[in-house]
Amino acid sequence: MRHDLPTHPETLGADLRALRKARGLTLTDLAGRLGRSVGWLSQVERDKSEPSITDLRQIASVLEVSVSMLFKHAAAPAHEAGYIVRKTARRPIGSSIAGLVEELLSPDLTDDFEMVHSTFAPFSRITEAVSRPTQEVGYLLSGKLDLEIEGCRHTVHPGDSFRIRGERFTWSNPYPAPAVAIWVIAPPVY
Repeated sequence: MRHDLPTHPETLGADLRALRKARGLTLTDLAGRLGRSVGWLSQVERDKSEPSITDLRQIASVLEVSVSMLFKHAAAPAHEAGYIVRKTARRPIGSSIAGLVEELLSPDLTDDFEMVHSTFAPFSRITEAVSRPTQEVGYLLSGKLDLEIEGCRHTVHPGDSFRIRGERFTWSNPYPAPAVAIWVIAPPVY
């Protein structure tokens, strides 16, 4: 193990594999894009080899995730690993574009779905519609959030839930309070 790099628990390799598969990439595809051998990538995914910081930056770029998402693997006590995610150990995911802060609530990305805690800053919005090959269900905990799904505008309030199944959507929080939502996304995309 290299001691000049942050250590990563065993979920790094499993998360990389899940992200690769969610994007429809084979080991050969991803290795080719990285300019690395299939054997090296396979070892990384099985936690037999630890990638350098440069490797992680390149992997994050190809998989379209933040580098911090790959670095932020807080070690959980052995009896909680894979089961419990403490509030202080949540991994940031996505990017903080447009006033959106997202944290992974799932222990890792190896399940058929992921749970995400999203905080939408007051007066924030995305301007370009997003479409992902996923099924997503959200539940608004606090604040108000405007969603436009396939051109139809909706305002959701605390206690409301919503579903997006691959449709193009935008969100905005034109209100003076943050909006906080829990999302379940299948398959994992972060």
